[in-house]
Amino acid sequence: MNAIFLLGLVLLGLMLLVGGAQGISNFLALLANTLLMILAVILMAGGFAPVGVAVVIGLLVLAVTIFMSTSHVQVATTAFVAALLVMAGVVVLVVGGTWLSHTAGFGPEDAEELEGYSLAIGVNFEQIAMASGLLGTLGAIAEAACAVAADVGELGAAATPAALHAVQETIIGTALNTLFFGFFGGFSALFIWFTQLHYPWWQVLNDQLFVGELIQVLFAVIAVALTVPITIWVAKRRA
Repeated sequence: MNAIFLLGLVLLGLMLLVGGAQGISNFLALLANTLLMILAVILMAGGFAPVGVAVVIGLLVLAVTIFMSTSHVQVATTAFVAALLVMAGVVVLVVGGTWLSHTAGFGPEDAEELEGYSLAIGVNFEQIAMASGLLGTLGAIAEAACAVAADVGELGAAATPAALHAVQETIIGTALNTLFFGFFGGFSALFIWFTQLHYPWWQVLNDQLFVGELIQVLFAVIAVALTVPITIWVAKRRA
């Protein structure tokens, strides 16, 4: 707890130093989103439909993240409209992809930790996986939408097709690297497990935990790829 508190203070100090008043607003947005995530877990555990909870909480998270991350109303409005359009498509993608992948629930690597516990807790793990997949894309969607909306707004009359194409390449490229490096960094322990136990490639590519996490990353990657052109389109329509 002390480490978390200390790192939180460091983060707050850096955001205040770099962003000033806007940095404080971003920090408060982070706290608000944390509370929303906790509320989502409580509602799902209480018996509410996980996908429905994820959609409602997702809308609130997007609103908080986007409108508290910039002081420019035009940029925030454009980004929020684009994020809503992308989220509508991502809901269909996540529900369909999770249902087809059959990766919901726990894998064999979790067996030892779960021994002695009952999984009959009245929760649909497939719907939990769908909700998790949707909520996991929100940060990438909001970040990409705000970045593109701000860039297009700054370009103004200079927003030629070549300039917009350069914006798309830069934002999509950096976002994809961030998502995949985060995936491999977070899953490094499992990769070491696979290596030490000499898992063949076919078994790794069919492992429930690995495939489930990889699909979650792919949802976010696709969401970013959709967000950039849609935000540009919305910005042009609102110009």
